[in-house]
Amino acid sequence: MVLILSLHLFILSMSLRFKRIKYFPLLFFLMYLSSAETVFPKEFKGAEYRTKVAYTYGRFEVSYKSANREGMLASFFTYFDGTPSDPWESSKWNEIDIEILGRYENDVQFNAITPGQMDHVRHQYVNFNPHSDFHTYAFEWTPEYIAWFIDNDEVHRQTGDHILTLTRQQKIMMNIWNPAYDNWCGDFNPDALPAFAYYDWVSYYTYTPDSGNYGSGNNFTHVWTDNFDSWDQARWEKATHTWNGNNCDFIHENAVIQEGMLILCLTDSMNTSYTDVTKPELLWARANNVYDKILVTFSEELDQASSESTANYLISGVAVDSAVLLPDLKSVELTVAGFDPANSYNLIVLNVKDKADPYNTVSLKAVTIIKAQPLSFPIKINAGGSAASGYLPDQEWSSSTEYGYLDGSTSEWDVPISGTEEDSVYLTDRYRLVKYNVRVPAGIYKVKLMFAEKYFDQTDKRVFDVFIENNKVIDNLDICAHGYRTAYETTIPDVSVNDGILEIHFGSEADNPLINGIVIEDKASGLIYDEPVNLNSFTLMQNYPNPFNPATKIKYRIPSNPHSSPLYQSLRAGKAGGETGGLVTLKVYDILGNEVATLVNEDQSPGEYNVEFSALTLSAGVYVYKLSRGKLHKSKKMILLK
Repeated sequence: MVLILSLHLFILSMSLRFKRIKYFPLLFFLMYLSSAETVFPKEFKGAEYRTKVAYTYGRFEVSYKSANREGMLASFFTYFDGTPSDPWESSKWNEIDIEILGRYENDVQFNAITPGQMDHVRHQYVNFNPHSDFHTYAFEWTPEYIAWFIDNDEVHRQTGDHILTLTRQQKIMMNIWNPAYDNWCGDFNPDALPAFAYYDWVSYYTYTPDSGNYGSGNNFTHVWTDNFDSWDQARWEKATHTWNGNNCDFIHENAVIQEGMLILCLTDSMNTSYTDVTKPELLWARANNVYDKILVTFSEELDQASSESTANYLISGVAVDSAVLLPDLKSVELTVAGFDPANSYNLIVLNVKDKADPYNTVSLKAVTIIKAQPLSFPIKINAGGSAASGYLPDQEWSSSTEYGYLDGSTSEWDVPISGTEEDSVYLTDRYRLVKYNVRVPAGIYKVKLMFAEKYFDQTDKRVFDVFIENNKVIDNLDICAHGYRTAYETTIPDVSVNDGILEIHFGSEADNPLINGIVIEDKASGLIYDEPVNLNSFTLMQNYPNPFNPATKIKYRIPSNPHSSPLYQSLRAGKAGGETGGLVTLKVYDILGNEVATLVNEDQSPGEYNVEFSALTLSAGVYVYKLSRGKLHKSKKMILLK
C-alpha cells in the first residue's frame, strides 16, 4: 500500500510539468487497486459523457450550448486514452478539441494535441454568443488535415507534419469542468454554481475517401446520430475520474438525460445533478465613463421582470430611472441621474430572481460601485512590458481596470530592433493572448498595432489573424515577412465602438499570436475638438439624458467677466490670436465633422443656459456638440439611440 501511494505522489508530481493533463490511466488503475478513488475527493463535481468505442478518422458533429461562467469550459472532443496494456504517456498523446470557455462571449477554441502533448490552438472569433443558443460544431479528421466547422461553414483548417502524428483511435467525449489555470479560463467563482452545458445531438460520419457522400470534396458517410432521448448504454458511458489541473471530479449524477438533451452539470459536492437551489449573487457594479450608466453583473441568468424593476436597485442620493437586462441575461444596465463621480456609492440590490424553476431570489446584497478612471488620448499600451516612454504598462483585464489582456504570457528581449526609436516597446511581447480590451467612450478611433518578430527568423512560422470590433482587420499576418527583428506597424483608421469597450481579438494560424504595442487615438479630436479651456470661466456640461432618443438637453454657462480669464489674456497677448466676443454658437456635428444642426447663434449675456436638441430626423450614432464664444471653444460627445 505504501508503495502504491508513493507511486500516486510520483505521478502527480510529474504531471505538474505539463500545462494541463486530462487522463492518467496508470494512476487510476493504482487508485483502484488501493481503493483510493475517494482518498482525494474534490470540492466541485463535473461530468463527462464518452463513447465506449474509439474511432480513427471521420466527421464528428455536435449541437450544443455552453455554460456562460468564467473559470470553466464545456467541450466536445476526441481523445486516445490508451488501454490497460498500453497506459497513457505523453509520447502517445492524440486529441482533437472544440472547447468553449465561459469567460468569452464571442470565441470558440480549437486544438489538435499531438504526441509530447503539443498544443496547436486556434481561438476562433464568432459573431454570436455561444452560451446563448445552440450552434452546430464539427470537425473533420483525415490523414491529411483537420478542419473545424461552425454551423456548417469551415472556419479553420490545419495541415502539416503534426497532422501525420494523429493516428490513434479516439473516443468521442463531452465534459464540463473548472480548470486550475486562471490565466486560461479566468477566475472561477463558486457562487456561479450550478452551471450547465446542453447537448442536443451528436453525429458520427466515417471517413470514406472518394465516396462523395458528404459535400463537395469531402468524403464522409453517416453512421449514427444520437438525439439523447435516453442513455444508450451500449454506446455511451459516464466517467468517474479527475486529473491534476482539474478542480472537480466527474460523477454519474451530473450527466443527465432530460427533455431530449444531454445536460452536463458543474456543481458543488452537496447539490449535484440538474437542480438549482442557489440564490443569484451580486458580483460587481461599475459606472461608465459619462456616469449616467451603471453596469450590474450577477453570478447567473436572471428573470427579466424582477431584474428590470427599478425598485430593486437602491443608490443613496442617485435616482435609478431604468433597468435593462442585457443579452447575456446576467448583466443589467441601470440608467441613473445625480451620480457624482467625486463621491463613492454603494448599490443595494433586493428581490431579483434567477431563471430556475422554482426561482431563487436575492434577498439583500450590497456592493461598492466601481468608478471609471477614463484614459487620456492617445492611449498607448506597452503590451507585455512595464510603463515606458509614455506607454501604459501591460495588465490583466478585469471589472476594475480600464484596459488589459485576456490570457497569454510575456517575454523580454535584449536584441537590436531596426526601424524604430521605441525599442522599449518592441523588446517586450504579450504572446499567446486571446484578447486585448480597452474601455473608451462610444465613438470612432484610429488604432495602431505594433509588432516585431524576434524568435522566428523564417517566414510561415508564426501566422495569425486580428479582429477588431467584429471585423477581421489583419488576415494571415506573418510578422517575419516584414523583417526579422524589425518594427512593423499597421493602422486601422476607422474603428467604431458602440458599447464602451474596444475589443482586439487574436486567432492563430501557425504557432502563437503576439503584440508589442497598442496606440488608440480619438478621431473626433482631430475634427472639431479645440484647445482646452478653463472650466471655471467657460463651461459646457454633459447633455442629459445621454444616450438619448429623440431629445436631450444641453446646459452651459457664459462667464460674467470673460476678459479676466487666463485664456482671454493669452489670446490678447497673441498666443492664440483674436479676441473673445459676445456672439455665442452651439452647433452639433456628426462624427465625421459635418454640421447637422445650429442650436444657438446669437449674442448672449453672462449666465446659465439650457437648450433642447431634438434628433428626430437623424440616424443613430455618436454626435459632437460644440460651444463657441470668440476663440473660446468646448466640445462633448453624445449618443443617439433608435
